Amino acid sequence: SPSASRVLGSPDAPEILPVVEAFFPPGQPCSAALGVVCVSVSIIVDDDDSKVWSLYDAGPRSIRCPLIFLPPVSGTADVFFQQILALTGWGYRVIALQYPVYWDHLEFCDGFRKLLDHLQLDKVHLFGASLGGFLAQKFAEYTHKSPRVQSLILCNAFSDTSIFNQTWTANSFWLMPAFMLKKIVLGNFASGPLDPEMADGIDFMVDRLESLGQSELASRLTLNCQNSYVEPHKIRDIPVTIMDVFDQSALSTEAKEEMYKLYPNARRAHLKTGGNFPYLCRSAEVNLYIQIHLLQFHGTRYAAIDPSMVSAEELEVQKISLHTSNEQEGQ
Repeated sequence: SPSASRVLGSPDAPEILPVVEAFFPPGQPCSAALGVVCVSVSIIVDDDDSKVWSLYDAGPRSIRCPLIFLPPVSGTADVFFQQILALTGWGYRVIALQYPVYWDHLEFCDGFRKLLDHLQLDKVHLFGASLGGFLAQKFAEYTHKSPRVQSLILCNAFSDTSIFNQTWTANSFWLMPAFMLKKIVLGNFASGPLDPEMADGIDFMVDRLESLGQSELASRLTLNCQNSYVEPHKIRDIPVTIMDVFDQSALSTEAKEEMYKLYPNARRAHLKTGGNFPYLCRSAEVNLYIQIHLLQFHGTRYAAIDPSMVSAEELEVQKISLHTSNEQEGQ
């Protein structure tokens, strides 16, 4: 229950700057970070004290329907620092998460629901990258009778774990040593000549991967490969944006096509390049697509942005658009 949840450490310690400095080369200015108020918190919502959610919460606390970022297998909460810096500067509230060790999708969904209860968030927008995108869909499906997900942005995401052809090994990841698990993950990273931004992004993700322990990696790979698929009829009314890249990534063309079929009415955000981690190496484009997706909620109770940061003209256009779409639905 929410009453059993506990917050660990100080919620007033801004820890995003060291992350920014780790990514940018020495001497490169990153002054955009200086105005961001970002708090780092660790929270326990389960009876098991070892299950700790780590998160960065940035932007106006008055926003009750923020955008929450869910990382890929190799990622931690701070892989979304480019989004945290830009979106909070524009008035959005964003939360970037790092999962505890969960071994099945139901357990994850139950833990995530308890976390939202603890944070007193009734509904949220979810941005999920790869595994994070799959878990975002599973959570929307899990809560479909009492919806907690207002919208989904699915970046290089998939809808069926069988695409990795590893369902038969999913139950043995917990036995493997950390170096072997890291080798499995690194096998999906791009190799060969890369532009500087993509090379920096991969270096950063390798660094994040190194920070993960054996149980964290094993549990994420288990969630990634455990036999499961999304039931689209349970989440068909949720606004979705599918974000993917045209260059090399861990996602096959078949997996992308399956996502398009699953969400025929979804908005599509295509990036010419970006590899597995476009939110790091093509952050300006990703941030623009996020803004476009969230625009449809401006002026409603599900807005993820501070109303004072939205112009009156934009709000008026949004209200007319919302009124028109409601009339069309009523016909």
